Amino acid sequence: MRIIFMGTPEFSVPILQALVDAGHDVAAVYSQPPRRAGRGKALTPSPVQARAETLGLTVRTPISLRDAEAQAEFSGFGADIAVVAAYGLILPRAVLDAPRRGCLNVHASLLPRWRGAAPIQRAILAGDDETGVCIMQMEAGLDTGPVLLREATAIDARTAGELTDELSAMGARLMVKALADLNAYPAEPQPDDGVTYAAKIDKAEARIDFTRSAIEVERQIRAFNPVPGAFFEVAGERIRILEAVAKPGSAQPGLVIGDSLEIGCADGVLVPVQVQRAGRGVMTSVELLRGFSVPAGTVLT
Repeated sequence: MRIIFMGTPEFSVPILQALVDAGHDVAAVYSQPPRRAGRGKALTPSPVQARAETLGLTVRTPISLRDAEAQAEFSGFGADIAVVAAYGLILPRAVLDAPRRGCLNVHASLLPRWRGAAPIQRAILAGDDETGVCIMQMEAGLDTGPVLLREATAIDARTAGELTDELSAMGARLMVKALADLNAYPAEPQPDDGVTYAAKIDKAEARIDFTRSAIEVERQIRAFNPVPGAFFEVAGERIRILEAVAKPGSAQPGLVIGDSLEIGCADGVLVPVQVQRAGRGVMTSVELLRGFSVPAGTVLT
């Protein structure tokens, strides 16, 4: 099929690659404009733009698709279908209607649960047992369209980063399957019950609040690994926790107990396993304490 692909982050890259590998004609790739990143704040293309350019594909990075000129260019590619995966811009009706077979979205949740921007992180934070991918026919509403294919996977104790990699590969496989015979997968409307919304992650959510239960904090750590990274502050320094274990126990919230950085929570005790100081590599909590004192009795507010 003649396809326009629309995506931005690393999650989207395997999906673009799978479409190319399956032999589809990718007429154009749309991605968010380059952003300033790194210490030098140089303009850096998105992961999708970088891969598309490596593949020799036509790339467009409009700030918006709401003006008539951008919509005319989009329509001019003459696509059979548009494939959207974490693009990051709202698609106006003129864009949704331009491809002959409409627009299909790879959404990383089991719709209608976790419609919106951050479904993987929200599923972990909520303590869901499973998540997955839906291939959805796009319409004007926020992730409200009918679903062609869906597949689930257990969340277990995995991080957002680990689930993102798995769901990206799953989405790539399901999209290739759907495009191989669109008529074989009639779109089914989403049920009205069970709708939840996955709001965009605010960086302020990454600060650990030890007045919550240890189980909730452990979920927070997994949900924000690798970004933005759950953290606490001590002696004026920010310490990220990348992996931790919640265990039964009772201690004042935020109180460091023992000599292995165990931290009291409202219910239970949090035991950090992997941590990271600002500007340093990942280390175990034992390695941290060899060169950075967080003595028992310290209260992390």
